[in-house]
Formats: sequence, structure tokens, C-alpha cells
Amino acid sequence: MTVFKAGQALTEIDLPELPNPYHGKVRDNYDLPDGRRIIVASDRLSAFDRVLAAIPFKGQVLTQTARYWFEQTADICPNHVLSYPDPNVVVGQRLDILPVEMVVRDYLAGTTGTSVLTLYKQGRRDMYGLCLPEGLRDNAKLPEPILTPTSKAVDGGHDEPLSPRQILDQGLVTPAQWETMSAYALALFARGRDLAAERGLILVDTKYEFGLDRDGRVVLADEIHTPDSSRYWFADSYPQALADGTRPPSFDKDFVRSWVADRCNPYKDPIPEIPAELIAETSKVYISAYETLTGRIFDLPPTGEVIHDRIRRNLAQFF
Repeated sequence: MTVFKAGQALTEIDLPELPNPYHGKVRDNYDLPDGRRIIVASDRLSAFDRVLAAIPFKGQVLTQTARYWFEQTADICPNHVLSYPDPNVVVGQRLDILPVEMVVRDYLAGTTGTSVLTLYKQGRRDMYGLCLPEGLRDNAKLPEPILTPTSKAVDGGHDEPLSPRQILDQGLVTPAQWETMSAYALALFARGRDLAAERGLILVDTKYEFGLDRDGRVVLADEIHTPDSSRYWFADSYPQALADGTRPPSFDKDFVRSWVADRCNPYKDPIPEIPAELIAETSKVYISAYETLTGRIFDLPPTGEVIHDRIRRNLAQFF
């Protein structure tokens, strides 16, 4: 069993030499005067609108998984990446983020209020400007991948389902931007689905975020096809799960979330101390996801290396 020592989980980063800091729930951002943005992925795990724990190597897994997918899809659309000065850090173009989150789904799955399965079980057939057929089973494959865009919630709000007509009527994006985003999202999903299948995985659904660069081009931002932004099932166990009517096995990163929810009201109550064994198991799931998705061995930091110090050293060129 892997033993995680102090310094191997990046809970926070302190880089006062860098300008214009913005600290999110899991990422710390710095905007440079020349239009570049430094994005540091911490190991913080966020759920229920709060930070629950720090999962060792989570930030590195997400950064390096997204790097793999950005490289595998660079021929499809431009992305924000400029360089990777550290395993936990990406330097990208600063973009004007478009207020529509592009979600692509290939299966009738999900648990949130905006998921097609939730809406379908409520009796809805018309959703997201689409009409789904009758008689679909939970977690069944859809006739074809569909776009289910949502609004990007701010100030603690909730994402809301949107149809293409609503997006255009509200002026959230222009018709040309919508056509570009739609084409990019479906093409990216097709590439992700095909490559995941080669790894014995099913890419069930995923979300994409786009922004505009200085020239007004639509550019892929944030992350792509990571365990946090995508749902993956194991292909070999899916048929039996579908036949049994059970949830297909997946990269379940929600160990901590479920453990907390079983013990308190996570939106109101203090969070109980999370067992070290649960933290370690969740870290192993993230690492396994990286290795399965990319076919590469995860590069563990040297024993005893303090990740904060390494990041600070690698970013000194920007001070």
C-alpha cells in the first residue's frame, strides 16, 4: 500500500510574487500582464460548495490527464495551453469564458438535476431542444451523442438546462460561436470516445468549457476528459450491469463525498475528520484513472519532496 507523507498533498500555494491572484476551490490562478494565466492545480477536493479534504497527487493527475487529452485533440480545435512548467501547473492564454457549458452525452445517465436520466425519469422527453424516444432504460446508450448545454452558475447558483434556441435568444453566444462550439464539442467527444474504447473504457458523458481569445477565436479552456469532468464506465462490465439494472462500475471518485454525506448534512454541519485510509484510497483511484486513460505510468514525486517548494522553484521564472 502506498504511504503518503507530509508535503505530498498540496493544500494551498503561496506565491506573493505573482500578480492578480484568484483562488478558486481547487485551483489557484495568477494573471500575468502579457495575457498569460498561470493555473496551479491543488490537491483540494471540493464538494457541497466547500473543500472537504486534500487528496495526494490529485492536482497532478488532473493536470497531466488534461495534458494528454489536449495533445490528442490539438488537431480538432485550438486550446488555451502554452506550457507546463510543473506537473501541477499549466500556463495558458487568458480567455473571455463563454457563459455556456457544453455537455455531451452518449448514454441516459447521471444523478444531477440537469442530467438526462433525472429529467427522463421525471417524465420529460423534450429537453435541451431535443426529443428523446420512449422506452429507454437507465444507463442505456442513446441513439447518438447529444448536446445538453447548461448555463454557467455564478454566486452559488445552479446550472440550468438550455436549448440552442434559448442560448441564442438570450444572446449568450452568437450564432457563429454556437455553431463552432457545437462542432468542436461533438468532434472532441468522438475522439475521446474512440481513444477510451481502446483502453477498455466507455466515455459516457463529459463537459467542455470554451472562451474567446484576443482575436475572437473560440478556444477550448479549463480541462478535458479528466475523471473530474467526465464519466467513464468499464466496457467489459457494462452489459451485465445494464441487464441487471444496476449502476455500471466506473472510476468512482466520490468515496469522500459519499462518506461525508452519510455522516452529516454537508451543506450545514461541520465536516467530520476523514480517515487517512479513505484519503489514500481516493488518491489511488485518481492515479489508476490517469494510468488507464493515458496508458502511461504515473510519475510519482520523489519521496520527501515538498510539492509546494517544487512548484515555487519551477515558477520562479515568472516572478
